[in-house]
Amino acid sequence: ENTLIDMAIKSYSSKGQDIVDANIRAIKVATENLKEIDIRKYFDTKKMCNVEQSNKFNDAYYNEFINKIEHKKGDDLPVSSFDPRGFIPTNTSKYEKRGISINSPCWIKENCIQCNMCSIVCPHSAIRPVLVSDEKLKSAPNFFDTNKAMGVDGYNFRMQISVADCTGCENCVNVCPAREKALKMVDSTSLAEKEKGNFAFAENIKNIKTIFPKNSVKGSQFEKPYFEFSGACSGCGETPYIKLATQLFGKRMVIANATGCSSIYSGSAPTSPFAKNADGRGPAWASSLFEDNAEFGYGIAVAKRLKREKLKEKVTEYVSKENSSTLSSLLKKWLDNFDNADLSYDLSKQILPQIVGTGLEELSDSFVKESVWLIGGDGWAYDIGYGGLDHVLSTGENINILVLDTEVYSNTGGQMSKATPLSATAKFASSGKRTAKKDLGKMAMTYKNVYVAQIGLGADMNQSIKAISEAESYDGPSLIIAYAPCINHGIDMSNTQREIKRAVECGYFHLYRYDPRLLSSGKNPFTLDSPAPKLDYEEFLKGEARFMALNKLSPALSSRLFAESKRLAEEKYAEYLKLSKGE
Repeated sequence: ENTLIDMAIKSYSSKGQDIVDANIRAIKVATENLKEIDIRKYFDTKKMCNVEQSNKFNDAYYNEFINKIEHKKGDDLPVSSFDPRGFIPTNTSKYEKRGISINSPCWIKENCIQCNMCSIVCPHSAIRPVLVSDEKLKSAPNFFDTNKAMGVDGYNFRMQISVADCTGCENCVNVCPAREKALKMVDSTSLAEKEKGNFAFAENIKNIKTIFPKNSVKGSQFEKPYFEFSGACSGCGETPYIKLATQLFGKRMVIANATGCSSIYSGSAPTSPFAKNADGRGPAWASSLFEDNAEFGYGIAVAKRLKREKLKEKVTEYVSKENSSTLSSLLKKWLDNFDNADLSYDLSKQILPQIVGTGLEELSDSFVKESVWLIGGDGWAYDIGYGGLDHVLSTGENINILVLDTEVYSNTGGQMSKATPLSATAKFASSGKRTAKKDLGKMAMTYKNVYVAQIGLGADMNQSIKAISEAESYDGPSLIIAYAPCINHGIDMSNTQREIKRAVECGYFHLYRYDPRLLSSGKNPFTLDSPAPKLDYEEFLKGEARFMALNKLSPALSSRLFAESKRLAEEKYAEYLKLSKGE
């Protein structure tokens, strides 16, 4: 108690004796009313750890490592059980089954229009569309209800929920565009048991090729998410972007992750939310520091490029000497399609079993053209790691950068970054930030050879997919700035995607794409994807606590900064509009 009182005096003496006295009274009341509670009376730790389900996992790493930690026996693990390299296996978050949601979405099949929008916005990959053949459906669990699949003859459609992995954020329900919602939130206990069996059945259904393009909202969601069941906040605005990128390129992704929220929910040992397919392939992930992640990822990209070039030399030499075998034919096809990422993946599955004894084994991991990504928040990209990020952009290296822009240092408690907008409150800007947000995208465009895009999933899902696909296909550096609402904004996290939509519709955040490839054909490389603002700008600001906190502190100052923020946003939109017209 005395320590707390001393801290209160030290912290608040500058604010006056009344404030100090009020804090001391609060401390004394709290300490006088402390009661010891034996929680063992209220919680069965075996049930909390979900022993019944845990024992059903047939996985050595789970049984010998994760399971012990889950049962509070991590201290019993010997040092030898830890990988000295710091590696942990991917495809392991599926074992956690936290079961934290009080309410979960229930699918109402008769209302569903099969748009898959609920799936694309899910922060935790807990709701997924399933296509099951008529034949396979015969062996489905009793509660596995389906509709006839639209556009896929002989198949049936279901929107499957994993209740044990759902966080109950409700974003899926709120984005559903059906006239009568095809999802509703219900008590999780009423769904848990039957959906457990349904999800297990759905997971074993092989993905099929459909008429729906992979780079469309509907088509992308039939692809396996290689990022699932992370420990991110309920309603997180960041994770849907990572999940989407893995659905497009996950089986050949290599990720360098900067320190921040994304490194925490992506790398919380002893499990990993990055998944693998039946071939054992999926994203490889490593985390670096705030200050050097760009350089770290750049080194990975350069090393992989050099190894692949060396493999190309060796393959060329091999086929020049041995050109009549089946292997030689495959290798020639690989050489002819050296930069075709998807084909290199398919060919590698045929080539790898045949290269034993050829001298190509040591570079076998380079047959697939991998997709290297740098991922981090605005604290990294705009601030601490900006120097490295700028250097990587200047090199011309084929590398992709995804900035999860929450406009604040989210993971460390909500400190101001250079992405924090004018008038917003944050730690180190408690009376409102007095300078404008740095325009990182426009700065990158000055290089002329960098693909740049600003995206907002809830505002335009197709634009987000198009930008991510274009960025990855570009043979050079790409920068994607993804607007990501955060709990630090003081918003309703069940409407994360609606908040993105409102931000774009009022002109607060702008969607665009800058594609250098268009320059070679004499076209304008800049495309403005944002419509003219139609919502009231200040009403948007007043809907978020980070802005309204200043209004309560100083209404006059708030009014002045809000007006200035609106003026700057209007100027920026006018500037982007000119760029889109080639002016």
